[in-house]
Amino acid sequence: MCDDRMRIILLGPPGAGKGTQAERLAARYNIPTISTGAMIRAEIRDGSELGKQTKKYIDEGQLVPDSIIMSIVESRLSKPDCAKGFILDGIPRTIPQAQKLDEMQIEPYTVLNIAVGDDEIVKRLGGRRVCATCGATYHETFNPPAKKGVCDACGETLSIRPDDAEETILKRLAVYHEQTEPLIAYYEKAGKLINILSEGGVEETAAAVQAALEVE
Repeated sequence: MCDDRMRIILLGPPGAGKGTQAERLAARYNIPTISTGAMIRAEIRDGSELGKQTKKYIDEGQLVPDSIIMSIVESRLSKPDCAKGFILDGIPRTIPQAQKLDEMQIEPYTVLNIAVGDDEIVKRLGGRRVCATCGATYHETFNPPAKKGVCDACGETLSIRPDDAEETILKRLAVYHEQTEPLIAYYEKAGKLINILSEGGVEETAAAVQAALEVE
């Protein structure tokens, strides 16, 4: 059995910075981050059947079906590196997914909800640029490349991911509010939720996350 204190779920809208905070927590506590988004993107890059099935949902700003997501998660959590704990980033995204985790007896000790307003999310995601060649990520405002539109690492042209186009961002936010936001009440009722306001920078949010876990 793992230490229940190290079973952490990160909630929040797309672009809230869950991935960044997950990386920091993983390094601090030496536990893996289970990110369905990263796993799915890997499947898409590999051109697998799963990648083909999920790409259309992501490009349209829709949620990938629970049946696909939960099969990925269940398999991943059975790995030896999850024995001491784990961080779930981007899962669950719906009440049925949360209920499925309960059925699997994978109950979190702490659920951190990183709260960010819609306007800030559009600003954050709309300025993101990626390099399709080496995978480097930039932001026009917060982390710009030395030369506009060009990757510092390999010199290739940067592009906007389909799910970072403004129209798609708004669709993703609408889906979040309808299907994922109810998880806040779900875990609040279970007495596991901690809200983290993230209108500031990465370091400010990280400090708030650490303080919340230390109190717990």
